[in-house]
Amino acid sequence: MDIITAVGILLFSLGAGFLGSLLGLGGGIIVIPALSLVFGFPMQVAIGASLVGVIATSTGAASYYVQEGMSNIRLGMVLETATTVGSVIGAVIAVYTNQQLLAVAFGILLLYASIYMVRRPERLAVPTDEENRKKFFDLSGSYVDKKDGREVSYDVKKLDRGLGASLGAGALSGLLGVGGGVVQVPVMNIWMGAPMKAAAATSNFMMGITALAGAVIYYGQGLMSPVVTGLVAVGIFLGAMVGSRIAHLVAGVSLRRAFAVVMVAIAILMFLKGAGVLNVT
Repeated sequence: MDIITAVGILLFSLGAGFLGSLLGLGGGIIVIPALSLVFGFPMQVAIGASLVGVIATSTGAASYYVQEGMSNIRLGMVLETATTVGSVIGAVIAVYTNQQLLAVAFGILLLYASIYMVRRPERLAVPTDEENRKKFFDLSGSYVDKKDGREVSYDVKKLDRGLGASLGAGALSGLLGVGGGVVQVPVMNIWMGAPMKAAAATSNFMMGITALAGAVIYYGQGLMSPVVTGLVAVGIFLGAMVGSRIAHLVAGVSLRRAFAVVMVAIAILMFLKGAGVLNVT
């Protein structure tokens, strides 16, 4: 690998880590197209490197979000039980099957989610005393929004839906190499009542474990390039460190809109994969 290629991969990874930590994504939406289209690496190698990049995003951003109290650790640990299982399933499927049809289905899902997030205002779930008494355990959370200095408190609802969606998010992470946050963040925000900033922070906390489960499968199949994976991991880690530290400067509504735009872009890429334009194997 020449120095120009190495620097290019590093720069793309920096941008991926920055965007990934800011929006609760893993960075794979930038890394995978860059590695496969710009630099010509096989799709499977790009996905394997992306999963390691997702781990780097989580490592670089999660510690800060946890320290600031924005990540809902209890919610993340509960949902993680489903995403980890899904990631292993998705990675196994990715190794042995063609992904074109699933890529198209994923694109349709993302288009629907992006429209839903733009058109539907953010609503926080506020528990009643009766609802609190019926709970087996409390997954509610709170954090201080540094943008305006107010404390944001919220409840978590529809845990059954959240677990089901988390299984699917983990499968997509292992299957396509993108962070499960592309599904997890809108699910936590729209279905479960967590504010956008808390959903993105919690997604960053979760995605490292999810990606690790899938990355083990790719490594075992010999689908990881040490040099490419190392460059991606370093770039994404540094980008995530920066992105997580400026997230509080961005309004939650702006994050929702930015997230919707990102999902439309991912959907287009998925349709291109499904059509064979991105040379999916």
